[in-house]
Amino acid sequence: MNEATGIAHFLSQTDFVGKSLFIMLLTMSALSWFYIITKTFIQIRTKKRSTAFTDFFWNASSLEAVQHEITTHGVDNPFSHLTSHALFARAHHAKVGVAKLDEAGSASDYLTRTMRRVIDEETTRLENGLTMLASIGATAPFVGLFGTVWGVYHALVAIGASGTGSLEQIAGPVGEALIMTGLGLAVAIPAVLAYNAFVRANRVLLGRLDSFAHDLFAFLTTGQQAITMNGKNTNVAPLRNTETGH
Repeated sequence: MNEATGIAHFLSQTDFVGKSLFIMLLTMSALSWFYIITKTFIQIRTKKRSTAFTDFFWNASSLEAVQHEITTHGVDNPFSHLTSHALFARAHHAKVGVAKLDEAGSASDYLTRTMRRVIDEETTRLENGLTMLASIGATAPFVGLFGTVWGVYHALVAIGASGTGSLEQIAGPVGEALIMTGLGLAVAIPAVLAYNAFVRANRVLLGRLDSFAHDLFAFLTTGQQAITMNGKNTNVAPLRNTETGH
């Protein structure tokens, strides 16, 4: 009579190490999918809010209108975060001047440092969790392989102890042990694909943010909008800078 086979039978026959590896893979999978789902939702929301803010910014009548929008609705995307700090930095330097080393240099130097610091913060925030996905994608197959090796070892020891070694007796336990390798791959593949997708999405968003920062810096320092926005020519009229009179 054939014995029961499958992952449940494998787990019932394996020891503490095999069960621990199985639980580890399930935990890695749960963490991976939790991050994939939440990060996807956050990226969709961030993209939508960023597009809405940049459209509002370049169609606003003045910087006061932009500041009012930020004050009213808060900072909820990288572009409004950058704009808020840039406006504050320009106003602060004009009012206080050089009061400490961080404010040394001209107004444009201080503005540049402030904007670069915000971009670095946004880069760090966007990359949050990617190390976890990369680690899961890289280690899950080896965890599964280790589970398979451990299962095969115990299966062979059990067969050797029984004194018989027919194909039927070997194929079942070894086949069950190979499930761990398949489980490791099932955990790793979504994590790797999601990691690559998030890295690309972050690169695109940060490229847009850098382009916007260039345009914003040019406007705040000269009162004129840059010739290009996000790499494309634009005919949008520049904002009215009430402080410079342009």
